[in-house]
Amino acid sequence: MIGSTVPRRMLGRELRRLRETSGVSVSKACAVIQCSPQTMWRLEGGQGGVKLKTLYVEALCKLYEASDEDTAALLGLIEEAQRPGWWHSYGDCVPEHFDLYLGLEQSARRFTAWQTTFVPGLIQTPAYRRALEWTAFPGMPTSAVEQRVELIMKRQERLEDPTFSAAVLLSESVLGHEIGGPAVMADQIHQLIKVGQRRNVSIGVVPQTVGAHLGLQTYHFVLLEFPPRSSPESKTKWIEPPVVYVEGFTGALYLDQADKVDRYRSALVEIKRRALDEQCTRDLLAHKAKEYAV
Repeated sequence: MIGSTVPRRMLGRELRRLRETSGVSVSKACAVIQCSPQTMWRLEGGQGGVKLKTLYVEALCKLYEASDEDTAALLGLIEEAQRPGWWHSYGDCVPEHFDLYLGLEQSARRFTAWQTTFVPGLIQTPAYRRALEWTAFPGMPTSAVEQRVELIMKRQERLEDPTFSAAVLLSESVLGHEIGGPAVMADQIHQLIKVGQRRNVSIGVVPQTVGAHLGLQTYHFVLLEFPPRSSPESKTKWIEPPVVYVEGFTGALYLDQADKVDRYRSALVEIKRRALDEQCTRDLLAHKAKEYAV
């Protein structure tokens, strides 16, 4: 089960494609299902906050003169989009902007991250995550913190899927931030070494001695890439476009415009060129772990 994010986005893109192909205006489409242009924009954009109704989609497909096959495929996407993802059971510990990310992460086939400040959630230890949560929310009840730690551990089950791959590029500065104290950092670095030995995971560290490089300007980000998907109701196949996720202090950016994604891809090429290879990265990690263990 991948949750609502990807099928909702696919449904929105297909409805927009059908509308534009048929030459129907936004105002006319809005009139048919009696909604505002803002609601139509959110529907076609795959945004949350719009209740997906079978009658609406059937009416729009009829207006757009969609084929029976296309209509059946879109109705199938509604059913899939209405199934909750596993993370919805964690309630308030999932911020609204991060709900979208979790749906994308769970359906991605490749995860590529560049991080300059801390270890990405997919490879954090419980103690490391706990220290981050206490720093961000010092007054949070212990039970709520532990629920967030549990969420991170649940996300890491994604690494068990052999069809999923993760590439993590870290600035050496990540290893210098003593989050949770020396013992927590030593365990976290040993975790990096262990996870990096998986066949579907690669970890590379960019030494601080390389000087100026493009990764210092991009800030940290994640590139998510998706497998093609087909509809069981028809022969229709969809390609979910790659998404760049940039998390900020109070929200996040989701970029899927081709030109912007390409710029981040190019940045990853440059960052990886500056990173140590996997063996040299393991050697550096082992050295850092010994420093923290002293």
